[in-house]
This record gives sequence, structure tokens and C-alpha cells, in this order.
Amino acid sequence: MSVTSTTSQPNYHILSVLVQNRSGVLARVAGLFARRGYNIFSLAVAPTEDEALSRITVVVDVESTPLEQIVKQLFKLIEVVKISELDPRRSVERELLLATVRATCDDRGQVVELANIFEGKILAVGVDAITVSLDGHPDKLDDFEELLRGYGIVELQRTGRVALPKLDREARLRAVKGKVV
Repeated sequence: MSVTSTTSQPNYHILSVLVQNRSGVLARVAGLFARRGYNIFSLAVAPTEDEALSRITVVVDVESTPLEQIVKQLFKLIEVVKISELDPRRSVERELLLATVRATCDDRGQVVELANIFEGKILAVGVDAITVSLDGHPDKLDDFEELLRGYGIVELQRTGRVALPKLDREARLRAVKGKVV
């Protein structure tokens, strides 16, 4: 499902929620959204650079979800440390797609070429199917998935998006200079 808009205004919020890395925290966060009837487009969670913390990236629908209310409710959870809304135009977003696609001997070359064009990887080749992976911006994955549908998708899994704020120009330059030896 694509959550982007054809206009310059995105139709979703990306929330980056820093939480204590404890069991049950994800269930409490997801439960909060479920109890309020908020539609979640995407949810991803993993530990951060600090093993005591995890980052939950939640993508929610703009129209059905009052952002201010979500933030207030999330802060009521004791394990929530910090909440940031990431503007899609000022953040770096990525997602992973794995797909097994029907591929006869005649189609196999076309599927491999398609994966190469999108800078994907072939993970497994069977007699009549190929498993491919692709990571990138969710829009790129949407396009790739749509083209794969023509071959017949046997199985598909997407991770959900993860995102961080883009570095401003000054921070990018500091990061590059820090790597120069």
C-alpha cells in the first residue's frame, strides 16, 4: 500500500518513538493505537546504538489520526523517552522487500534484469521461482512490487519503513570531514 501523495503534501505522519528496551513495550504502544482506532500504515522496531533503548518507527494516516492526541497518549506510557515527528521531505526513509516470484526458464532472465535495474539482489533460484530482495525508499519498492506482479508473486514480505532525520548541510560536512584521514 502506498502512503504517498501525488501532491507535495504527504498524507501520513512518521513518528520516531524512542523507548526503553524492555519486554512488552511494543505491545503497549501498538495497543494504544488499536484502542484509539488509529490506522497504522507501517510499524518497525529495533534496538538503537544504546542497548537500553529501542526506536519504534510508526507511519500513521494523517486524516484519521490527530497527531497531537497520539503524542499525548504515547507520552503517558512510562517507557517512552522521546517522540519526534519526521517530515517525509526532511527525512531519510528505507524499507526492505523480499519476494518470491514465479519465473519459468523463459521469464527468469527478465526477472533477474528487473532486479538488477532496481539494484535488487537474487537470493534464491528454484526450478520455477526466484526470491529477490530490494531495499530503498518505499516509493521505489512500490514500483518494483507492481512490476513483479506481472510475473506472479508467490510470497511477499515488506519490513515497514524506518526513518531518521536528514542531516543539515553543516552536519553532513562535519560527518565527511570526520572520516577524512
